[in-house]
Amino acid sequence: MTTTSLFGILAIISFVLIWVFATLAFVFTRRMRARSHVTTALAVGTLPATLRKVRDRDVLTDDELRLAREVLADRGSVLALAVPATLFCLGCFYVFGSLEQLHGHPPSERTFLGVIPMLTSTNMAVQVLRSARLKRRVKFTGARR
Repeated sequence: MTTTSLFGILAIISFVLIWVFATLAFVFTRRMRARSHVTTALAVGTLPATLRKVRDRDVLTDDELRLAREVLADRGSVLALAVPATLFCLGCFYVFGSLEQLHGHPPSERTFLGVIPMLTSTNMAVQVLRSARLKRRVKFTGARR
C-alpha cells in the first residue's frame, strides 16, 4: 500500500465520520430547540453571570440554580462534542484529500489549510469540556440564600 492510497483511505474515513458527527450534532440541536428553556423569565446576560457565580462558588437563587443545572447538563452531554468533532473531521478530510491529490509530490501550504478548522474544533471541545466540569458543582447543591 502506498502513501497515496493511505491518504485516500483516511480521507474516506474522515468523510464518513463527518456525516456521522453531523447527524449527531443535528440530533443534539433538535433536542435543544424542542425544549422550553428556563431563561425566558430571566434578563439578558443572566447565563454568563450565573455560570460565573457557579465557577466562583457564589450563592445562587432558585432560578439561577435551575438555569445552571439545565445549561450545564446540556453542555455535559456527549452529543455536545459532536459539533467540534464534525469540524475536526472536516479539516482532516481536507488535509488527507489534498495529500491524496498530490500523488507523491511535495505538499504546499494550501494542503494544510485544513489544520485551521482542526485547531478551532479543538478549542471548542476544550471550552465545552471546561464548562461541563462545572456540572459537578451544581449537581447536589441546593439553593442557598
